[in-house]
Amino acid sequence: MRAQREQELAEAIGTLGVWDAGLCFSSAQNAAAAARELEDAGYGAAWLHEGGHNAFVLAGVLLGATERFAVGTSIVSIWRYDPITMADAGRSLGEAYPGRFVLGIGNSHEGTRSWHGRGYDRPFADLSEYLDAMDKSVWLAPRPDPPVPRVIAALGPRMLGLARRRSRGAIPYLVPVAHTAFAREQLGPDPVLAVHQAIVLGQSRERSLELAREHVSRYLEWPNYYNNLLRSGLAEEDLADGGSHRCLEAVLAWGDVDEVAARVLAHLDAGADHVCVNPLGRELHEIPLDDLRELAKRVLTGR
Repeated sequence: MRAQREQELAEAIGTLGVWDAGLCFSSAQNAAAAARELEDAGYGAAWLHEGGHNAFVLAGVLLGATERFAVGTSIVSIWRYDPITMADAGRSLGEAYPGRFVLGIGNSHEGTRSWHGRGYDRPFADLSEYLDAMDKSVWLAPRPDPPVPRVIAALGPRMLGLARRRSRGAIPYLVPVAHTAFAREQLGPDPVLAVHQAIVLGQSRERSLELAREHVSRYLEWPNYYNNLLRSGLAEEDLADGGSHRCLEAVLAWGDVDEVAARVLAHLDAGADHVCVNPLGRELHEIPLDDLRELAKRVLTGR
């Protein structure tokens, strides 16, 4: 039987979520209204990054606007906040909305500077030390009950091992189904595995490939994603020149709603507990609710 805290987290976020989907860049009022509609459509969670609104502030807005909906950060970077601020923000939201906030953290990418003042030289060691500092931080306000679950942005074996030992699970980004099976093997049966899946609904193959290349090409410049795609079965030639068709098809799901739903279900069958879909081909602030509602119907009935 799965450990209690991990089971509670899996139940809280459900099988289907959204990654940004325009929430991070829309007005707070529009994002709150959209979160209510996503909750009604059967989505279990929204995952927020920090390209637009502050992720912690927006999480509070969305949690306050909904009843059961979970909100997680995917991710807030350990280079952006010191450990005490990170821990305190998570505890505050967890105490206010019991069982509904998930603190997702990670190393981000090269070019950032750590809370120690160093460059991106030793991401694994820095994250381990950061978790130590979070765990030692003093908190005098009422403690959240249940404790706020922490999950880690993990791709390779070392980070997945850290996620298994020091958190409730992993939130891999930009991964093919092959990586989901690998991650589940590395994590074991208990930790929660919530994977990111970029999608394009209702566009031609040519337009979908164009959007995929726009989305993927910048990540291929960063070793963590590049090496992970090699580890997931792609060849070096697949990762050249912005990504081959094989590469783009591995990390992007496109087509009609049944084809996209099939990819989501494939991740779940490969060991994911939860898939958060990231709709491409929209304005930053646009929240494609009609497409997301239709996708939820297909995925949730397919389980």
